[in-house]
Amino acid sequence: MTTETLPFRLLLSACADAATAEQIAGTLVEEGLAACVTLLPGARSVYRWQGKLERAEECLLLLKARADDYPALERRLLELHPYDVPELLALPVLAGNPAYLKWLEAGGA
Repeated sequence: MTTETLPFRLLLSACADAATAEQIAGTLVEEGLAACVTLLPGARSVYRWQGKLERAEECLLLLKARADDYPALERRLLELHPYDVPELLALPVLAGNPAYLKWLEAGGA
């Protein structure tokens, strides 16, 4: 069974607070780098940072974008994000509602 990857990405990035997440999301959508960003406040992260176990409340961003926009989106998110090493993971989109994918292809227009 083969699964074709569509020309879209779902990206994940966590922010320390909802205000920072809102600012990053608004900028990326306004600049046309993401068609939509969903903010999920209340995420709880457990991770190791500089040899120490950390726990933090974060706001998770779910960014929906065209694959071709990823390099510019990555550059801009890294400019905007206050973390030393921002999380940014890009997942391929394998399928979706055709009407939503058409909207995504148009950049959310």
